[in-house]
Amino acid sequence: MLENYFPILVFVMVGLVFGCVPILLGWLIAPNRPDSEKLSAFECGFAPFEDARMKFDVRYYLIAILFILFDLEIAFLLPWATIFKEIVNTEAMRMFGFVEMFVFIGILVVGYVYAWAKGALDWE
Repeated sequence: MLENYFPILVFVMVGLVFGCVPILLGWLIAPNRPDSEKLSAFECGFAPFEDARMKFDVRYYLIAILFILFDLEIAFLLPWATIFKEIVNTEAMRMFGFVEMFVFIGILVVGYVYAWAKGALDWE
């Protein structure tokens, strides 16, 4: 039984070696000469003008959540579209496959219209 897991153990060990050895070699071999310029804050070629922990507007997160929602929609639509011919050719699945995706898209459209009506997509 355990011999079936040996290739997985070897794969994990090789992955750890390939991931950790370069980091350790860089830490051991690379010169370490910090100075004030190297330790200073750096942002796009100039000193940062605000604190890194500044608060973002809530609308930014709302747009990000909406992006994830519609990105996941594509993740569900693409496999359905690839097997659409098989769904249509099967008599028992023909109507079920269509209605299932119609309901899924309908729920997403309702959510999109709700977000639009609430002004979540307006960036003043």
